[in-house]
Formats: sequence, structure tokens, C-alpha cells
Amino acid sequence: MSRVTEHSTTPTPHDPHPVPESAVDPGRPGTAPDTSVLALFGQHPVGRIPVLDVQPVTDGGDRPTRSVVAELFTVSATVFREGHDAVNATVVLTDPDDVEHHVPMTQVNPGLGHWQTVVYADREGMWSFRVEGWSDPYGTWVHDGTIKVRAGVDVELMLEEGARVLERALDEVERPAEDRAVLDAAITRLRSSALTPEERLQAGIEDRVRQVLAASPLRDMVSGSRDHPWWVERPLALTGAWYEIFPRSEGATLDETTGLWTTGTFRTAAERLPAIAGMGFDVVYLTPVHPIGRTNRKGRNNTLEAQEHDPGSPYAIGSAEGGHDALHPDLGDWDDFDAFVARARQEGLEVALDLALQASPDHPWATEHPEFFTTRADGSIAYAENPPKKYQDIYPLNFDNAPETVYAQVRRVVQVWIDHGVTLFRVDNPHTKPVEFWQWLIADVAVDHPEVIWLAEAFTKPMMMRALAKVGFQQSYTYYAWRNTVPGLREYVTELATETAHYMRPSFWPTTHDILTPYMQTGGVAAHLVRSALAATLVPTYGIYAGYEHVENVNRPGAEEHVDNEKYEFKDRRWGQHVPGREDLGGWLTMLNRVRAEHPALHWLRNITFHAAEDENVLVFSKHGGGAHDGSDRDTVLVVANLDPHQVRSTRLHLSMPDLGLGLGWDDRFAAHDLVTGNRWVWDRSPFVRLGPGYGEEPVHIIHVTRS
Repeated sequence: MSRVTEHSTTPTPHDPHPVPESAVDPGRPGTAPDTSVLALFGQHPVGRIPVLDVQPVTDGGDRPTRSVVAELFTVSATVFREGHDAVNATVVLTDPDDVEHHVPMTQVNPGLGHWQTVVYADREGMWSFRVEGWSDPYGTWVHDGTIKVRAGVDVELMLEEGARVLERALDEVERPAEDRAVLDAAITRLRSSALTPEERLQAGIEDRVRQVLAASPLRDMVSGSRDHPWWVERPLALTGAWYEIFPRSEGATLDETTGLWTTGTFRTAAERLPAIAGMGFDVVYLTPVHPIGRTNRKGRNNTLEAQEHDPGSPYAIGSAEGGHDALHPDLGDWDDFDAFVARARQEGLEVALDLALQASPDHPWATEHPEFFTTRADGSIAYAENPPKKYQDIYPLNFDNAPETVYAQVRRVVQVWIDHGVTLFRVDNPHTKPVEFWQWLIADVAVDHPEVIWLAEAFTKPMMMRALAKVGFQQSYTYYAWRNTVPGLREYVTELATETAHYMRPSFWPTTHDILTPYMQTGGVAAHLVRSALAATLVPTYGIYAGYEHVENVNRPGAEEHVDNEKYEFKDRRWGQHVPGREDLGGWLTMLNRVRAEHPALHWLRNITFHAAEDENVLVFSKHGGGAHDGSDRDTVLVVANLDPHQVRSTRLHLSMPDLGLGLGWDDRFAAHDLVTGNRWVWDRSPFVRLGPGYGEEPVHIIHVTRS
């Protein structure tokens, strides 16, 4: 097409606003203008019926919106038109088989054009959605006809126009025979001289006619938004409970005489799986299980000089025995690993593996592929640093020296573990690798293995965390460990449940093998109780690092991590044995996971409402949803938590009754069943609570709300 400026006409007294010749096809009266000129100004055609501000859309549709099977979420848009004729809107969902599903939208602020509806997908795969705006001739007639007929203005004309609109609805829209009969009868009555004008009008606007037209509307001037990609995944991508172990510690024993350890193995670690499954976890996550280098090996508590029998950090991957595609020989062989995975599946657990893309100086890549690393001016390979921290036992990969080779090697490694039954990867420090690499890797794996789930361990800047989620990571670690106040948690969880929920799914961990915050160091049992309860209920996915049950909360001096860190030594936690003075929160974790399993409201992210408490240390929130999509068995859970681990807090709550989702009015009462203690109360909108810092007076209520 030629540019408009080359075809504009000369203004005349009879043509004050010239039309470019290129905008009209003189051989086709009524042809829509050629809108390709809009590309010159970076504009997408708005359509005859404007459809704007479609949400939720990720980066303008360059990346997919995300959900899991059966997860409800709201699609919204601004839809309007000129003049006073009725306008309407529809969401069109296109499934992986290219079949379209139409979902009507509702205008939530009449006159201001904001439309929305709730949608979900019934199976996995790549879907898309768009919003269609359309002129509603039946709605226009109902409005105008009702006013005019009842005012005695143009009565016969308006009734005839109504009959003709319904005739169009018969001729132009496919519909079942019973619906056609409804419209036929209405048309006959609209034209019946034996009826009064009001009776004829009622024939055209009665509920059954409205229902037929709502189910299969007559739509004029249909204008669609762009089709936005929508990636639907399995439920575990959104909802799950993870449990982290170091396989070498599971079954490890210490010889008190010699001071030497006997390492755990895949076979001994498998004996721990029934207990992990019995607590209700869904995923057992293994830290790296590869050979560990000897060069610059770290000793206990990250010391620079390892003793002869120190096992080293499993994150210093690679030795003469192999690299990322090999097993540490002390743990066992591939038969042993496969037996571990099989036992996990038998117990109802999936296996996640830590993917740490870095190498020990002894890794085969260091000699076979030196281009995978950064060479310094003195010829040495640069080890990892995060000043002032230094990791002399690790070489970070350089993805820019030989990207094709590095990409291919990592993809091959990932496939090795998928072939041996790993279905989830917890990725160590993904924010230190190129985002485009992750985009390619995750997409390439998903072609043949869409079931694989990726968790980003990215405690980093918000834009990087968001970018990693946008390009494919199904889940992400978060700042939860450092959000320990009511305002901090409210603000952060609101962001996660609204602003980023359509592409980033949070995973809440109270502690990890790398993180032990001051709150957890000083809060004792109460901190461990409340932080696990909040992690398990604020968001659908959470994780526990082994040893949490025993309230391991002593830090290495000057660091926010455990003393005698398991990264550098073995642990024998003597599971199942009574140790005087040692806590055991296994029953608490079991209770939390049981509550999560039994209450589908806790399976969703976007359904949270925060309520108020007079004490600034008490957090109150509710979740409503889950169950059947017709709303017949929706679930409501109310959580009240004392964030002060040092003293009892008594306060009055102020609940938003309508937001509990049960049709409650402000003055209604409801049945409150505490799932932690079993206590039952009848509450109103301002109940009084007393929450303690430990056993006897638990620091948290997890309440199932039902109508009293």
C-alpha cells in the first residue's frame, strides 16, 4: 500500500475533510477502511467495537498467561461503543485442538465499560483467549422498546422491530429446536393483534427469551482483541508441598570412636520416603547427587581447608568420576537411583533434583570444554564470587563463549535425569545465567516433556524474578523468608496474588539450607509453628528443609544460615528416636498438609482476602474457592496468626463478612471450626482471639468457615 500522504486529495469548499483514496474501495460499497496505515504509527486496529485493556496478558501477549487445569481466573476488558446502542462482550477460549468456547462477560460497572468473567481450562496444553466486543441488537431493542411501548410512542413500530430482531436471531444463529420454538412463539405473540401492547412486549422480553438470546446471542459488528497465548499446566505447577533432603545424610552414621562418618545412600534415603509421604508432602527434593570435586574443597562451616574425610559441598560438581550426568559413587549406581525414584512413586511422591549449572575445577568440562568458562588475564579460570563471598571450589559457566555447545550439553544433562524419572528441577541461582537460555531450555524440554516443572531459586531483584517466570519457570522462591510483619506480608502477598499471579507462582520456604533469618534464629518453636503455617496457607506451594521438625535454628556466627551447615558435612538426625530436649514438629507439618489436602480453597493463589485486627502483630486472611466450578461446594478457610513469637497476643478482629464468600451479611454469624485444635465457636464479624507463642496456646488459628 502507498503512503496516505501520496494519495490525499486537495481540500475544496465542498470537501473540508478529505478522505485518502487508499482508505476506500470504490468497487465495494461499505467496505471497511484499509487500516494497514496504522502500522506506521505502531497502532493495532481498534475494531468497530473497541476492545481495550484485556487482562491478564503478559508483556502484551509476547509471553503466555499461565494457569493450571481447573484453576479459575478472571478475564477483563474495556468494551464500549459510540452512541446509545447496547454493547456486549464475550471471551473466546481456543483449546489445544483449535476448538472455540464462548464465555459471556458481565459489565461490572454499568456505563463505564469494564467487563469481566471467570474462566478455566479443563485440560493441559497451549490455549489462547481473546475478548470480542459486539453490538447487541436484541439488547438495544429491549431497552428502546420497553421505554417507548410503555410510553405509548411508536408502539406498533417498536413491536414489529422486536419481531424482526428475533427473526434474525432465528435465521442467523444456530440453536436447539426447543430454543427455536421459544423464539417462534415470541415472534407470533409480538405480532398478535389479539393481545394488548404490554402483553406483546412481555412476549419479547420474558425470561425464557432472554435466556435463549444470552446462551446464543445475535451479534453484530463483532470485533475481537488479539489472541493471547495461554499455557495450561498440571495442578502440581501451582499447588504442592516440597520436602528437601541431602541424600548423603539420610542413613548416615557417625562412629563415635573414630569420628568418621558412613555416608547415606540412595538405598538408605529411600527408607526415609514413607515418613516424608506420611507427613503429606508431594515432592521430595534432592540437593545435587553428582561427584564432588577435591580441588579447593570446602570444609565444615565453609572453611577454606577441608579435612581428609570432609565430604565437600555437593554444589562443587564434578570429579574424575564424572559431572552433571553422573552419580556420586558413594550414593550408589543408577539401579540404586532408579529404585529410589520407584519407591518415591510408590509412596505418592515425585522427585525433584537440584540443577546447579556450575563446575568444580575437577569437572570433566574444565579440561574437555575450557571455553565453557571465563579465563582471566593470568590464564586461570575464574571461580565464583559474590563479593565479599568467594566460592573457590566452583567455576561458573560462561554462556557466551560457546553458546551452542553449552546449551546442547545442558539440554543433554537434563534429559538424562528426565529419563531416570525426575519430573521437577529446582534450579540453583538461575538469575546468574542468561534469561534467553532459560527460555530456550524450558521450551525445548516442554515439547516432549510438558509435565516437567521448574522452580527458580532466585532471591534476587524483582525484574529478574519476574523475567524468569515470564519465560517459563513455573514456580519461584520469593522474599517470604524476610517478610515477617503484618504490613510486609499483606503488601507482598497481595502483589503475588494479583499483579504477577498470571505468570509467576510463588513457593514459600520458612528456611532453606542457605537461609536462616534472624526471625527464625530467635523465635524458637513459635516462629517455626507460625512460619510453616503461613507458608502452607498464604500460597498454594510451600517447602520444608529437613531438620525443620527439630527446630534447627542456630546460625553460623555472622551469617543467615545454619551452623554446621549440611552443605559441608553429614547430618544424622536420628529420625524416629526420642532425643531429650529436642522438638519434633512432624505432627504439626502432618496437620498442615492434611488441612491443605482437605480444603481446596488453599489450592489457589488469586483468592485471598486480608482482614483487620486491632493488634498490629496479628495477621488475618481468608481464602474462598475450590471445589466444583458451579460453586456448589466452595470452601472457605480463615487464618489468624500471631507474628510475635515471644508473647501472647489478645485482640479483636474485624472481618469483611461478604468477602468470606458464603453470602454472609455484615450482621450474620458463622460456625468457626479450628482445624489446628479442633475447637468450635460461633463467630460474628468482630470476634476476640487469644494467640500464644507455643504449645498449649497455639500461635495460629486455621478455621474452616461454614454458615451457622
